[in-house]
Amino acid sequence: MRLGTTGLGVLSGLTVRGRCLLAAACAAVVCALVLDERDLLRVAFFAAALPLLTLSISALARTGLRADRELVPRRTAVHTSATVRLRLSSTGRVPPSGLILVDEVPPLLGGTARYGLGGSVGRSGKVVEYTVRPELRGVHQLGPLRCRTRDPFGLSVFEKEIVGSDHLVAVPEVFPLSGLPAAGGGHGGEDSGRMRAGPGSDDGTIREYRHGDDIRRVHWKSTAHRDELMVRVEEGPRHGGVTVLLDHRASAHRGTGANSSLEWAVSAAASICLHLRRRGQRVRLVSTSGRRVAASGSPGSDADEEQDDESVLEALAALQPSARREIPPGGASESDRDLIAVLGRTTPAGAGKLASARSTGSRSAAILLDVDAWAEGSQQHDPSSGTAHRLRSAGWTVTTVAGPSSPVALVWESLCEQGTSLDPPRAGP
Repeated sequence: MRLGTTGLGVLSGLTVRGRCLLAAACAAVVCALVLDERDLLRVAFFAAALPLLTLSISALARTGLRADRELVPRRTAVHTSATVRLRLSSTGRVPPSGLILVDEVPPLLGGTARYGLGGSVGRSGKVVEYTVRPELRGVHQLGPLRCRTRDPFGLSVFEKEIVGSDHLVAVPEVFPLSGLPAAGGGHGGEDSGRMRAGPGSDDGTIREYRHGDDIRRVHWKSTAHRDELMVRVEEGPRHGGVTVLLDHRASAHRGTGANSSLEWAVSAAASICLHLRRRGQRVRLVSTSGRRVAASGSPGSDADEEQDDESVLEALAALQPSARREIPPGGASESDRDLIAVLGRTTPAGAGKLASARSTGSRSAAILLDVDAWAEGSQQHDPSSGTAHRLRSAGWTVTTVAGPSSPVALVWESLCEQGTSLDPPRAGP
């Protein structure tokens, strides 16, 4: 029983042509024995030996092939090409020839790659290269790599996996930004609307008088200058930094694939995180659930900064849509940090809960996406106006994104232009 199964497994390498020839040879043997024709018997033995011989040669050739896959680079941005390099070598006694290489490649990277090796692969080896270009961020699997061996007569074919799978990390596209946004809607003094410059700063802000404020905290100099009652809010030393909240709820976005509002939001969050780090900020990226996606420490050497940037990009590359229906306020509850939120569809009630989690005087800004603009056949309207009004009434700086054609840099510039003036550019690198 075991021998029969093994024999069938070996014969499975024969093509239809090879099996037909073998069946014809067996029939010829029977006819030769019945008719006592020795010449026919010799022809039948030759016809039966030919597919079995080619089967053995193909099996030896496939077992003597070795390969390695190299990705250059292993991490690339979307719409940027990467090279896949296959290094082939022969280790068997029979040099493989007439090979067909099949490397499984996802459609988002260009589809399965097939290459025919006309000549033999010697012991010195052979290099085959092809290019992939990811159209969507993510961790894409390449492979396995299989080789297919076919004899010149087309009687046998073998397929064998010679290399497993590798992963190509496609990170979101990052756009260059400039400036820092004013936060708090301009409720403070001249400098209060700017993002904090770093950790451990002793913040004392000046804002308009609100009902219930202690009259002893009235800042008379600013009151006389502005001709309206102003109070000073003394705040102790803060840890500082900026929290970037990325709304990645599946229900909050529209569109599919690379043309979805979620991909626009991820790219915007990546650009903001890297830009703020280069401006000397401590950045903490959190997801819809309030959990940290990636964080960076104090800006240090160029090598440390590059490593932190890579961790942010790789974390965003692997980020998947969340099944949550609402944004929990816990992600924005750290009052010792400024907040920049990149929001999809958010109801005014949800915006109110998000704003209520921020303490009085905290600095908050939001980029609000009109996600219906990403849906096919949608009408031109702005369902986010109520949410924007609710956030602005809570002291947030808000800008809205009209659709997929809105450049990230221009949206960021619009956010920066609101409220007080921007921080001046830093000198040096």
